[in-house]
Amino acid sequence: MAIGLNNLKAPAGGTHKKKRVGRGPGSGLGKTSGRGNKGQKSRSGYSGKRGFEGGQMPLHRRLPKRGFTNIFKREWAEVNLADLEKMFDGGATVTPEALVERGLVRKSMQKSVVILGQGELKKSLTVNAHRFSKSAKQKIEAAGGKAETIAAPSAE
Repeated sequence: MAIGLNNLKAPAGGTHKKKRVGRGPGSGLGKTSGRGNKGQKSRSGYSGKRGFEGGQMPLHRRLPKRGFTNIFKREWAEVNLADLEKMFDGGATVTPEALVERGLVRKSMQKSVVILGQGELKKSLTVNAHRFSKSAKQKIEAAGGKAETIAAPSAE
């Protein structure tokens, strides 16, 4: 018999009947249904808060807080020269849009592209980006290309 989605079932012993609590002393879970005697946890509708430790100061409040988040931090899409060497032919113009087309930069990050100098560049390329590292600029110009800085759009 062929196995198909129409005749799949759990292996023998793979499933168990649901435990029926509060059905008499013979079940082993009669009277208080395994909840112990009185107290908050024995009541219906109880669900503990995340991190609650029975009234003791919870761990996430005992530990010291450090640092802060800079709300003005700018994220940069980093592209290395080695990537440009692989993805572009000699004489090409590299723009943020071209980087998005070739999958080197996400579309949401195309407004802040930085070119870094990792790898070698043997082709002459005209590279338009918002920022360049010193080594990237030197290597692009040494290969006979141009590194042109685009004005970054103002914060929206």
